[in-house]
Amino acid sequence: MFGTIRNRLILIAIMVATSIFYLFPREITSRERGPDGAMRDVRVKRVPLKLGLDLQGGMHLALELDQSQKVSADPAKDIERAVQVLRKRIDQFGVAEPLVQQIGTDRIVVELAGIDDPLRAKAIVQKSAFLEFRITDKTQAFERAMASMDRALRQLGVGGGAATPAKPSAVQQLLGADTTKAAADSAADVGGVLASLVLSPAQLGMQPSPGEFMVAETAYPRVDSLLSLPEIKALVPRGIEFMWAGQPTSAGVTQYRFLYAVDDRSIITGESLVDATAAIDPLTNGPIVRFELDRAGGRRFGAETGRHIGDYMAIVLDGRVQGRPPVIQGRIERSGQITLGNRLLQEAQDLALTLRAGALPVPLKVIEERQVGPSLGKDSIRKGVVAGITGTALVILIMIVYYRVSGVLAVAALGLYMLFTLGALAMLDAALTLPGLAGIVVSIGIAVDGNVLIFERIREELAAGKTIRLAVDEGFRRAMNAIVDSNVCAIVTAMFLYQFGTGPVQGFAVTLAIGVLASMITAVFVSRTFFMIWLQRRPDMTTLSV
Repeated sequence: MFGTIRNRLILIAIMVATSIFYLFPREITSRERGPDGAMRDVRVKRVPLKLGLDLQGGMHLALELDQSQKVSADPAKDIERAVQVLRKRIDQFGVAEPLVQQIGTDRIVVELAGIDDPLRAKAIVQKSAFLEFRITDKTQAFERAMASMDRALRQLGVGGGAATPAKPSAVQQLLGADTTKAAADSAADVGGVLASLVLSPAQLGMQPSPGEFMVAETAYPRVDSLLSLPEIKALVPRGIEFMWAGQPTSAGVTQYRFLYAVDDRSIITGESLVDATAAIDPLTNGPIVRFELDRAGGRRFGAETGRHIGDYMAIVLDGRVQGRPPVIQGRIERSGQITLGNRLLQEAQDLALTLRAGALPVPLKVIEERQVGPSLGKDSIRKGVVAGITGTALVILIMIVYYRVSGVLAVAALGLYMLFTLGALAMLDAALTLPGLAGIVVSIGIAVDGNVLIFERIREELAAGKTIRLAVDEGFRRAMNAIVDSNVCAIVTAMFLYQFGTGPVQGFAVTLAIGVLASMITAVFVSRTFFMIWLQRRPDMTTLSV
């Protein structure tokens, strides 16, 4: 089929046109979710050759499981699950050629090239995204236990601020009564730290909901540490757990943090979630995240919410309550929404992204963080290009001086080799790294090596007294085995480097493998075509300068 020059030139022209097509920037249409949650077509400019972390700058993170927050029964399985979740998140985040790789048995390396907002990327990587729904306490268990907690704190030597005699205590307002016993308890607990710091929303002119309290933002760290004391935890009513709001709330000129007493059992978790989209609430004009559960989760959610109609349900993400708990007005099946209050739409989009990717099995902590600046990348590109041009120029010079006309044909084939290699990288949507540039330079030598083998075989055939045409045919045929053997060994080596190497080594392996394949095409097929054209134009040649 490719025995004629015409068919060979057609195939070469197709490969050249395909490579040029992928190397030119162009706009492509992709489907993305809009703020309203609907899918829409978006025109995106496609960059032909994306640059890796070492060439355009970006972020390098080394992460480990944070066992201080959650003890894992199977760390190896959790690491594997965390790698899968991070890959899903970063793919949806839209980073070109990210690296998410497990190193050893307890570490994950994440490399993100071309990141414009490293803080946002870091937050997405670290967010556990564990979603759960809990019913707030309506039994006033915390209110009744607050006095005994304050007494325990006084025994530990923890004092509170002075109480205001003219104003009823928080306990009295929450209980709605001021009996003689309550007054005696209040008098006994004058100076109780919790009674003075933990307020009811009613004291600030807000409509309270069951299990809802407020703490001044300045006192929030202190109250949180006090509630974490073992002596205080032992007094927490059974079946109750304390959770803080994710963001502070303004009341007048003061910032307050909501504190919620919720059931210690979730009615459902995000494991049943199948989709989440960010949107704008048409009523409040604030960001929300709409979510959808699978069939089994929808049935469980419907059954639980049906039993709790009239109760308040806290939406909890990573142990923080998102917004004020809404009242359950009816049975909720597979769909619902998370209100984010005064947050930005981008935060809602990031939350939807992490929810879709799934929750991390154990929180991750950053043990190493590096920023690679674009100036370093530009310097690497400059040095890599200089090295590539220098090496290529020396190869061209040696081939032309030593092999003359045959060397010129080999150099012409080498130009197509570079085009095919870069076109293949663009077609595979691969990122070009500094080791990748080294792989291209190395494969240039491999590409010329095939021509050297062929030319030396042609010389041997000419020395044996054969005609030029027969010597060329025999030279290409007899050199084929050596070319295939050497190139197959190089490809196998590249495969092992890719399988067992890390990011930079993998970049070298990819470009090396592509370069070897391109060199086989140019050395065996393109060079042979050029010789056929040369011999057809000069049928009367009596010698060949090889």
